[in-house]
Order: sequence, then structure tokens, then C-alpha cells
Amino acid sequence: LMRVLPAYVLKLGQKLAEGKTKEIYELADQPGHVLVQSKDQITAGNAARKDQMEGKAAISNRTTSCVFRLLQEAGIKTAFVRQQSDTAFVAARCEMIPIEWVCRRVATGSFLKRNPGVKEGYRFSPVKLEMFFKDDASNDPQWSEEQLIEAKFCFAGLAIGRCEVDIMNRSTVAVFEILEKAWATQNCTLVDMKVEFGVNVMTKELILADVIDNDSWRLWPAGDRSQQKDKQVYRDLKEVTPEAMQMVKRNFEWVSERVQLLLEPQSQGRVVVLMGSASDLAHSERIRSACSSYGIPCDIRVTSAHKGPDETLRIKAQYEGDGVATVFVAVAGRSNGLGPVMSGNTVYPVINCPPLTPDWGAQDIWSSLRMPSGLGCTTVLSPDAAAQSAAQILGLSDHLVWAKLRAAMLNTWISLKQTDRKLQACNL
Repeated sequence: LMRVLPAYVLKLGQKLAEGKTKEIYELADQPGHVLVQSKDQITAGNAARKDQMEGKAAISNRTTSCVFRLLQEAGIKTAFVRQQSDTAFVAARCEMIPIEWVCRRVATGSFLKRNPGVKEGYRFSPVKLEMFFKDDASNDPQWSEEQLIEAKFCFAGLAIGRCEVDIMNRSTVAVFEILEKAWATQNCTLVDMKVEFGVNVMTKELILADVIDNDSWRLWPAGDRSQQKDKQVYRDLKEVTPEAMQMVKRNFEWVSERVQLLLEPQSQGRVVVLMGSASDLAHSERIRSACSSYGIPCDIRVTSAHKGPDETLRIKAQYEGDGVATVFVAVAGRSNGLGPVMSGNTVYPVINCPPLTPDWGAQDIWSSLRMPSGLGCTTVLSPDAAAQSAAQILGLSDHLVWAKLRAAMLNTWISLKQTDRKLQACNL
């Protein structure tokens, strides 16, 4: 990770909060921002068990910074701004909602105690969502959505009602699924995890906040609980000895090293747009621009399957020959020979995206739709949608592309929900 300015360059204001594993300081010269400083402390069972673990602050800070970078690059809104030092990061100042959202893929832990008869390893599809009210005195009781809505919380001027609960609900699932896909690239099962949300004091926006580190999840390499790498190892210790703490620390270090690999693509694919003539350039550039929003490289080539089929097949062979996963997009007006000829001569996916004109579009489209047998090209009319379709194909083997698609789906849903609410407010 990039080494940034050390924390002493920042002007620390007052301490705003202190928890079991971190301290929050206001930043005097950066209004609306705070410094989240990790501690070398590990706790379990509502701090019934509490130990110093030298180096834990740096390990946790590295883990949480990587996780938030992964989520932010995907398009999830979070409080994270940047890693500031080995043991601290800068975040947007939030008023925290006192709820831990827990998302589960595999039944284990407290879920089994609360649901006798369910065996460990039961798989939730869709994922199981639970929430717990953060109250040490009552041991963080489980809450229902109705309890949260009836609590009538208000943070930084934002009332927490049905709309906000739905957004946190959906966001928790999206965050879990993105991290689950990422950890799968390291052959690790993300069993369950907890997240928290806050309201940004400046923008009044509901965002993912707090930290996500090795205290936040259960992680089973190869889906094997006996190899678990998360804080459960510490919770399960019969007695805390120096040797046991070294083992716990080694697990935490393993996770903080592996988590950096989640930021790297496992297999980088590409899109190749083939256009019939230079007049199709504006249409093709829209496809390239949409591809870049998914982080997918895109080449644009000019070739006509009618006028130069040998050249079309030579270009095809060039892209087939270097082992890079490729989706071809054919952009050809009037009679589309390009897509069908490509589709009949490659096993790579081919998407037709013809630039239709108002006069002959209704007739021209048939050259992209009615195919001889043995051809499997699809047809997508919008350039943005053609890029999205290509991203969905490449996302099957690239978790970073998949994460961008998943975050975009969440953000569209949130935006529709918020627009609907604004409209309802106007109607009132």
C-alpha cells in the first residue's frame, strides 16, 4: 500500500469517541473528517475477554483500508477517505446508527443457538440478514425491522424510517456478496459478516461506516471451519497463552496479506468492437466509454465482413491467439454481415449492437436477429447495454468487474427508492 503522510502532520482535534479497539479524533483542519486510530487490543464476549496483541492496530488498519478501497472502487458509498498511517485512516465524520447488520451465507455461531434444530453448515440462499441493537448493558439484543423503525432514531438530521432501513438492508447484502466473490478468488468462504452504517454529517447521506476487518467476519479457507482465520480463533481459546496469541496474530496477518490480493483482477478480459465503417465511430466510442466504467479495456477496429472477409477473420484470429478472454461487439449499419460472420467463425461471445437509423431501422434490424442455425450471437440495441452485457460475461471470471455491476445494481435501486420518496413528499 502507498505510504502516505504520517498522522502527526494532521491537526488532531478532540477525541470524539473511544471503543474497545479504536479511537476517533476530529480533524481540526479538515471539517467533516475524522481520524480513526486502531488500538493493539483484541476483545471477545462484550470485552469479557480482553488482551493486548502487539501489531494488531496495523494489521486491522491495513485490512479495513483494503476492504473499503475494494468497495469504493466498485461504487459502494463508504465513509473511508484514505489510509493515513500504519495504524489510522481518515474517514468522513458520521453520526453512527447503533445497529450491527449481520449477513450470513452459512449457519454457524449464535444463529445455531437461537435456532435449535438447524445444523451447522446450512446454506442460506438468498443470504440471511439479522440486526442487533448495540447496547452493551443488554448484550446487543437482536432487533426486528419493526423495532428499528419504531425507535424513531434521527441522526445528523436524517430520520431513520422504512426507506433508510430498506437501503441499509439492501446495502448490507450487496457488500456481503461483493466480498464473498472477492474472497472466493483466494479459495476462502466468507461465512458471515457484520457491518455498520452512519449518516455523513456534511451531506446527510446514509453510508457504510465504522471498520470491516478480521473482527467483522468468519472466513473459512476451502470452506473448512477447522482452518478458520478470523477472530473466532481467539474466541475459541481455552486459555490465553503467549503461544496461543502468536497463533491468533499469525492468522490476522495471513488475512491482512491476502486481503491486498482482493484488489487485483484474477483474469483481465477485454472487449473488441468491430465496426463496419468509420461512420460508426461515435456509436462505438459510447461502447468503449461504458466499458471503461467497468474497468474493461476496449479496442475499436474497422473491418467489413462484406467487403473484406479475409481481413475480418485475420483480426479475429489475432485476438483469439493471445489467450485473453474476449467479447466481440459488432457495430454495422444497414445489413449486418459482421456479427453473423464473426459468430459463425469463433467460439468467443459476439454481441450485435447495430447503429439503427429512423428510416430503415425496422428493416435493418432483421440482419442482426434472424440467423442461420449454429450461430449464437445476441443483439443489444443500446451501446451502454452492449457494454453491460459484455461486462456480465467477463464478470463471471473477474470479481472486480462483477463488483462494479453489483454496486451499480444497488445504486440504481437506492436512487429509484429515494426519487419515489421525494415524489411522495411533493404530493403531500
